Amino acid sequence: MAEITQRDGSWSYEDGRIRIVPGAKVHPVRQVLGEVAVPLAAVAGITFERDRKGGRLRLRLRDGACPVVRAADGRLPEGADPYRLVVESGREDLAEYFVAEVRQALLLEQIPEGPVERFLLPGPALPVSGGGGDGTAAFDGREVRLTWNWKGKETKTSAGPTSLALADLTGVTWVPPQGLENGHLRFLTRSGGGKTVAPEHDPHALDLWGLSKKEHTAVLVAAAVLVALAARGEPERTPGVLDKAAEAPPELPLPPTPAPQAAPADDPDALLRRLRELGELHRDGVLTDEEFSLAKQAVLRRL
Repeated sequence: MAEITQRDGSWSYEDGRIRIVPGAKVHPVRQVLGEVAVPLAAVAGITFERDRKGGRLRLRLRDGACPVVRAADGRLPEGADPYRLVVESGREDLAEYFVAEVRQALLLEQIPEGPVERFLLPGPALPVSGGGGDGTAAFDGREVRLTWNWKGKETKTSAGPTSLALADLTGVTWVPPQGLENGHLRFLTRSGGGKTVAPEHDPHALDLWGLSKKEHTAVLVAAAVLVALAARGEPERTPGVLDKAAEAPPELPLPPTPAPQAAPADDPDALLRRLRELGELHRDGVLTDEEFSLAKQAVLRRL
């Protein structure tokens, strides 16, 4: 088992899973999301970036593995990223050991870096709520409920809260506020809804103003809806596409990802073949000296 604990939270790796537990004083997105168990099959890579104050661990997931990453589409602020850990000065060696252990496991299990055909993480626990600006969105697995506050436009508040059944939803987009530009959390429906209406007037959308970090928790509602749509068999679309015209054709499904083939622990011949493969990868320059040494030692321990 490899483990590192910091004020920002703790990461541990054991039995094919990286367990991520957020610290007590982290971004609201990480607080609401809570503990995350990442299967090794969802990992594309891991790095440690040193700086003068210590550094940062970063876990890079395979495309399509995590609904939160899919909903955020690369737009989460640094502090809200659940797959980033601030490492304090003096703990750099421990962070590098953690990276080496995970990389070794990825090599031995031959995990591909390419995209996956389905979510490998469950997403936020239900019920989940979030948002800000002119209201709050909540999702319980069956319906989305949008509740307006006193700052909402009359076009929204006059009709009271909006309820949208999961069966009527076709997609969701989350765009965070940036600079002077407002963001939004918008739900797309089979009827088309108000996709051409500005979010501040659309009863199917929250208008996000960026006045509080808590507004970013709306991305977790978007992620939970994506999971529910995938479970229902709705074709997945990228967040960028979902914010455009509803008549845009859905993306084709990703091809099946072959299951990783690990060498059986009780088969010496298979382990010896793996040693030869590692040697060839090292000679060809695919593996560094350090990566080859770590992988070789792991195989030898299993003989």
